[in-house]
Amino acid sequence: MCGICGIYHFDYRPVNRELLGTMLRSIRHRGPDEYGFHIGEGVGFGHARLSIIDISGGHQPMPNHDRSVWITFNGEIFNYLELRKELERKGRRFATTSDTEVLLQLYEEKGEDCVRELDGQWAFAIWDQRRRSLFLSRDRMGVRPLFYYRRADTFLFASEIKAIFADSSVPRQLDFEGIREVFTFWHTVPPRTTFADISELPPGNSLTVQDGTINIKRYWQLNFAAPRTGRNINEENAAAQLGELLIDATRIRLRADVPVGAYLSGGLDSSVITAIVRNFTQAPLATFSVVFDDLEYDERAYQQQMVSHLGTTHHEVRCTYDEIARVFPDVVWHAEKPLLRTAPAPMYLLANLVRRSGFKVVLTGEGADEVLGGYDIFKESKIRSFWAAQPDSRLRPLLLRRLYPYMPQMQSQPPEFLRMFFRVRPEDLRSPFFSHLPRWETTARLDLLFAGDVKVGWQQRRPWEKLEEQLPSSYYEWGSFGRAQYLEAAYLLPGYILSSQGDRPAMAHAVEGRFPFLDRRVVEFAAALPTALKMRGLAEKYLLKRFAASMLPPSILRRPKQPYRAPDVQSFLDPSSGRFRHDYLEELLSPECIRAAGIFHPAAVRSLVERLSKQPQAASVRDSMALTGVVSMQLLNDQFVTHFPGREAGHRVTLQDTALQRAL
Repeated sequence: MCGICGIYHFDYRPVNRELLGTMLRSIRHRGPDEYGFHIGEGVGFGHARLSIIDISGGHQPMPNHDRSVWITFNGEIFNYLELRKELERKGRRFATTSDTEVLLQLYEEKGEDCVRELDGQWAFAIWDQRRRSLFLSRDRMGVRPLFYYRRADTFLFASEIKAIFADSSVPRQLDFEGIREVFTFWHTVPPRTTFADISELPPGNSLTVQDGTINIKRYWQLNFAAPRTGRNINEENAAAQLGELLIDATRIRLRADVPVGAYLSGGLDSSVITAIVRNFTQAPLATFSVVFDDLEYDERAYQQQMVSHLGTTHHEVRCTYDEIARVFPDVVWHAEKPLLRTAPAPMYLLANLVRRSGFKVVLTGEGADEVLGGYDIFKESKIRSFWAAQPDSRLRPLLLRRLYPYMPQMQSQPPEFLRMFFRVRPEDLRSPFFSHLPRWETTARLDLLFAGDVKVGWQQRRPWEKLEEQLPSSYYEWGSFGRAQYLEAAYLLPGYILSSQGDRPAMAHAVEGRFPFLDRRVVEFAAALPTALKMRGLAEKYLLKRFAASMLPPSILRRPKQPYRAPDVQSFLDPSSGRFRHDYLEELLSPECIRAAGIFHPAAVRSLVERLSKQPQAASVRDSMALTGVVSMQLLNDQFVTHFPGREAGHRVTLQDTALQRAL
């Protein structure tokens, strides 16, 4: 995994070498092992390398044999050995053993369609001197980030927005429509970001810049047009097929010239991956976990059961309220967007532990819930649909009490609250977003916090009404379960889970995450399964549990679903005193700072803080999101708009910087 950046001048004027170095310096955390540059006629590439495959030979940017094509590549092509054999049969010869060269030669062989052959996670740029074109691409599920900025005569791209902002001529302004999307969906909807004129290449898309024209093309699309019953499917064969795909997906993700570890949360998904490594490969197994002092969030009992069951070499990081608050500014700096939860902070601390333990690569269980039917929102949608058949029933909405056993406040709510919150109005039933409306409308009410001047620029339509324009044409033919899966897998997964909780906190410490459940073959197989094989009644991930039954302890297999969470309000406000845990919080949330930033209404923020300071531990879900969102938004504005040069200028010169200077 690496950090990439580049400059393309349409008029072919010389690229500023110093600017390219400044861009790369801002993302050197992504690849501290080695730095490389290529500067040609009107184009420049920068590369910060995290050496994992072909450590001695896979230097980047990498040229082809006659130096007419160059690549800078962030990611891994897991089927590169198989692709290399095919290319060698066609007469191609290789100078390295890297997956980068395989990708480069595959482009020469198949052009921009090369991405259709790849099984991996990538963001790359290829400069083709012969065609005078710049070709960018991002992986199917959006594991790796890629951003770009275009003005009249120049195109900039980078792994992170901060590298684009290294060019002082790029305006650093907030996009309040993008921020509104975050305060609704938890993420922006690509190509929009939280910054004006900065775009994100959507997952499953490629982009070509030629003769000053930008063309974006989708090369892959999620499809959940699955049969609605499982009567004609042999469950045993389906479980065996899923197992074979997962085993191979895990096996090829162990391809590396450095040790590979695994995250172990104590839940089903990470337990399955670690069990596959132990039972079906010869790889040594080191596992890493987060543990919390707060028992509401702690899963160490289940983690220890898996450690004992598999005999792993285990490491854990203890996450306190104070630690979450301490690192939260760094987490926002790397996330480059507001956060409505503190959950990325423990992942940031965990990645630091991984790196200090001598590992650069970890396997994780992300993606299983989205493609195999694990989320509570899917259960919620099923119950609401069942309730809608008899909307006056007093018993059917009570089934909602079976959801969210890990949220005591939800369990204590009276029936009237359940009926109001999870309502099934006729207009909701007709909505293409039926499954997600309760969540989105609840989060969207946070717009009451925003200052009037901010709201003036908002479009009249709600964010999900704009989202409808992006839906694939076949979406309306899918069942309600498939629609709910698509919204999670196509938007929340890449927009929040794989970015704010995945790539960004991990790559802040130069740690690469790999995701067997997001293997192309696994995703396409799972998407085509009947709903009954994903969720049997209200039992989630039915087929996965059937495959894993012989590998896991019964306590892990049968434990209630508990998504990964972290304490929010208590991390910022000390329950014993009602005071902020760190000085930066006091300053950022002061009426003076709120008023100066101009994003939130000072009185609304003051009222929120006063209410929460009286009883932080009893904060509602909405108030928790509100406080976290305000803190992160104030940090984002301070770091990227008000004082952007200050953060980088404050970093002392390091050996890494010296190496970068030598590379330049």
